[in-house]
Amino acid sequence: MILSIVVPCYNESEVINETSRRLISVLEGLIKKEMISPDSFILFVNDGSRDNTWELIRKLYKENKYIYGVNLAGNVGHQNALMAGLTVAKDMSDLAISIDADLQDDVSVIEEMVKKYDEGFDIVYGVRKSRQKDTFFKRTTALCFYKLMTGLGVKSVYNHADYRLMSKRALEQLMKFRERNLFLRGIVPLIGYNTTCVYYDRHERFAGESKYPLSKMLNFAIDGITSFSVKPVRLIFGAGVFFLIMTFCAFIYTLCSYLTGDIVAGWASLMLSVWFIGALVLISIGIIGEYIGKIYIEVKDRPRYNIETILTHKE
Repeated sequence: MILSIVVPCYNESEVINETSRRLISVLEGLIKKEMISPDSFILFVNDGSRDNTWELIRKLYKENKYIYGVNLAGNVGHQNALMAGLTVAKDMSDLAISIDADLQDDVSVIEEMVKKYDEGFDIVYGVRKSRQKDTFFKRTTALCFYKLMTGLGVKSVYNHADYRLMSKRALEQLMKFRERNLFLRGIVPLIGYNTTCVYYDRHERFAGESKYPLSKMLNFAIDGITSFSVKPVRLIFGAGVFFLIMTFCAFIYTLCSYLTGDIVAGWASLMLSVWFIGALVLISIGIIGEYIGKIYIEVKDRPRYNIETILTHKE
């Protein structure tokens, strides 16, 4: 069976040589054990990098038969770049493993993933054992995010990013999901089939800087929530019903006060109420706006990516 390892890259010139060295070592080890075919390969996807990442990929391609490359015409984001790589790999392999280029995910568990595939699993998730190496802020926000996603009814695997194995038929099903707002951590569990997990300790980034600053993490979280759940809209409706009931109670209280003559100037409470309701309305409009924005992007049906060049050793 042919294994492809898909590695999306954005400004990864500092790590790509070490990444290729470690992945080639894993690939050769699996081939030597006759677990995978010698036609297996590593597919680097250049996501419109501004440094010399693509030049390094081309150099690696010329030097090693296991290295393939895909160059996207522009930067389309991690999820779309990963989808581009999986789309290309699907037609050339029997199973694909996606992994980031920063070497934080433990490549040694790739062998365990392949063994799980041999046991009949179509999807194998790479899951972190713990988040002890993360900062308190990142650890806490990640926990809150996963709990929120679960509460909103979104299927997701806790402490799993995009390190996973997928069989050919799982990849074929993945390609049927046509939304532009990709959140693969939520889409893949919807595929079904036999799934399992392998656990590993996450390492420090080998070199370079994280490509996911706080702003991108927030956008990623918003995409994940609004792309998979309508519960925020229903919560707005529930809040509206609640405040309608509260307004009715306040009306009864005001009417009783008026009839008894117990009237006190309530400028402060009035102003607080106006500000509170105004804020609630703005928040509600903002959440609804997120969904309208998703609809706007989906109906345009624009291509997710544009592949400029594909480098393979296959005729």
